[in-house]
Amino acid sequence: MSLSKKRKVDTECRVFQEKWSSSYLFTEVNGKPVCLVCSQHVSVLKEYNLRRHYETQHADKYDNLKGKQRSEKVKELLAGLKKQQSVFTHSREIGDAAVKASYLIANEIAVASKPFSEGEFVKTCMLTAAEIVCPEKRQAFENISLTRNTVAHRISDLSEDLDSQLKRKVKSFIAFSVAIDESTDITDVAQLAIFIRGVDDTLTVTEEFVELVPMTDTTTAADIFNTLEGALDRVGVDWSRAVSVATDGAPSMIGKKAGVVTKFRGKVQTANGGRDFWTFHCILHQEALCCKSLKMDNVMKVVVQTVNFIRSRGLNHRQFDNLLRDKDHNYGLPYHTEVRWLSRGIVLRRFFDLREEIEQFMKQKGRPVLEFKSKEWMQDLAFMVDVTEHLNNLNTMLQGRNKVVTQYYDSVCAFKLKLSLWETQLAGGDAAHFPCLKNVCDTQHVADMKRFKDKLIGLLREFEQRFQIFGELEKDFKVFCSPFTANASDLPVNIQLEIIDLQCDSDLKGKFAAAGLDTFYQYLLPGYPNLTALAAKVLCMFGTTYICEQVFSVMSINKTKLRSRLTHKHLNDILKLAATQALTPDIDALVKAKRCQVSGAKTTVGNPT
Repeated sequence: MSLSKKRKVDTECRVFQEKWSSSYLFTEVNGKPVCLVCSQHVSVLKEYNLRRHYETQHADKYDNLKGKQRSEKVKELLAGLKKQQSVFTHSREIGDAAVKASYLIANEIAVASKPFSEGEFVKTCMLTAAEIVCPEKRQAFENISLTRNTVAHRISDLSEDLDSQLKRKVKSFIAFSVAIDESTDITDVAQLAIFIRGVDDTLTVTEEFVELVPMTDTTTAADIFNTLEGALDRVGVDWSRAVSVATDGAPSMIGKKAGVVTKFRGKVQTANGGRDFWTFHCILHQEALCCKSLKMDNVMKVVVQTVNFIRSRGLNHRQFDNLLRDKDHNYGLPYHTEVRWLSRGIVLRRFFDLREEIEQFMKQKGRPVLEFKSKEWMQDLAFMVDVTEHLNNLNTMLQGRNKVVTQYYDSVCAFKLKLSLWETQLAGGDAAHFPCLKNVCDTQHVADMKRFKDKLIGLLREFEQRFQIFGELEKDFKVFCSPFTANASDLPVNIQLEIIDLQCDSDLKGKFAAAGLDTFYQYLLPGYPNLTALAAKVLCMFGTTYICEQVFSVMSINKTKLRSRLTHKHLNDILKLAATQALTPDIDALVKAKRCQVSGAKTTVGNPT
C-alpha cells in the first residue's frame, strides 16, 4: 500500500464557475453548490458532480431549453431561490424577535416582583393594543410566548446566565469580601442571603448577589457556615483572597468559640497563611443599638402606649384624624415599629408636633396623659426628638449600595465629633442644635440643660465601643483616603517608598483631585503594587448588611401567603435578577439557543406562580 499523502478536497482550490448555472442549473450559496431546481446541496464543488446530478435528475425536463429561453429560466429559478431564502430569513428574524421579547418581558416581571402568570395578562394587553394600533402585526405579538411555565423557564435561563457570568468574574478577583444575613420567609423557612464584593486586577469593584439558600432544618453556626462555604465554593472563590465578612451581629454569627465568623476566619487564614481577616458587625445595626443606650424608657413607654391607644382602635383613629383635619394638619400619627430603624424618630417627631391635639383628644377619651404637665418629662421628650433625628440622619447616610467602607468611617467619625460639640454646648446651656429642646426650655423659662450632657457622654462612649474596628483599620483608611498627606515614617515598611514616590508625582496628584477614591488607584497600576493591594483590600470591604435587608424586602414581596408555593429555586432566580448590579443577562446569546414557541402549553412544572 502506497504511503504517499492523499490529496485533500480543500487543497484543490475549486471555484464555482458562472457557466455551470446555465449548463447544470446550479448556483453557489455560502460556498456550497445548490441546485436551482430541487435546492439539493452537492457535497464537493466539482463539475463532474454537478453534471451527474443534472443529467440524472433534471436533464429530461430542461435539456430542450436553449439560448435565451434557457437564460430566462435560469433567472427565474435564481429569483425563486432568493425569495425562498428571504422568507426563511425573515421568519427566523421574527422568531428570534419573539423569543427576545419573551426574555425581556420575563426579566421585567421578575424585577417588578410580579407573579409568573402576569405574562399571560401582559400578552392579552399587547394583543388588544395590536388589534387597534397595528392589526397587520398582530401575529408577531401572538408569537411571543408568555405562558406561566415559559416565564418561569425564561427567568431561570436569565438567572443561570448571571450565575455563569459571576463565576467568571469571581476567578478574576484579587480580593473579596462577603456579606451575609438570615431571615425567615412566609413559610417559616430560614433563608440565608449571601453577597460578594470583589476587586479584580484592574481595581474594578463588583458587588453582586450570590444566592439565597434555604435552611430547612436547624440554623446553628455550623449549619450557616456549611451553607455559606458550599455557596462560595460553587461560584469558585479563592479562599486565600478573602478580606472580611459582614454579618448582622447575631450570637450564632459572631460567637468567639464556634460562631460563623470564627469558622470563616479559620478557613481563610489556613488558606492565606495567617494574614489579617476582618469582621464587621453591620454598621446600621450597631448604630441602632447605640440609640438604645440613651435609656429614656420613661419617654418611650408613654409615647408608645398613647400611640397604640389612638391607632389600635378604629373609632379612636377615625376621630383623631377628624380632629387633625379640623386643625388643618396634613399628616397623622404612625405606629412605632421596633425593627424599623427610622421608626422611633418619626413617631417621636409626630408625637411632639401633635402634642396639643393628642393631649386634647386623650382628655376627651377620659385617658389624660399626665406627663404633659411635667416640665421635666416634656424636656426629656424634646431631647429625645432632637437626638433621634440626628441619629436618623446618620442612619440615612449609612444606607445605600456600592459604598466604600471609608465613607461609613467618615460618617461615624463626624458624628462622634458632633456628639462632643453638643455635649459642650448643652453643658453651657446652649441648645442651638436641639431645636425642640430649645423651644420647650424657652417656653418653660428653663436654662438648665446639664442633665442631658451625661446622655450624650454615654452615647459617645457607646459609639467608641461599638466601632472599635474602625480604630484598628484607621491607619489603612487614612492612607487610602489621603495618600498625599500621609507621613511615610508612620506607615508599614512595605509601602513607605511607594508613598514617597506617589507624593512626588505631580501628575497623579492632579488625578487624585479629579477622580474619586474608587477609581483613582486604577491610575497607579502597575507601578505601586503594595499601595494597590491595600486599595483592593479597602475597596472590597462590606461595612453593612444593608443589601441583605433589601433582598429580604424583595423576598417578602414575592413569597406571600398567596404565593407560598413558590419554590426555593424560583425565588432564588427572581432575587438574582432583582438584585443584580453590574451584571446584565446576555439575552442575545440565550435567544440563539431557542426557537419561537407559540403560547399554548398549560401544564405546570415546579409550581411556577
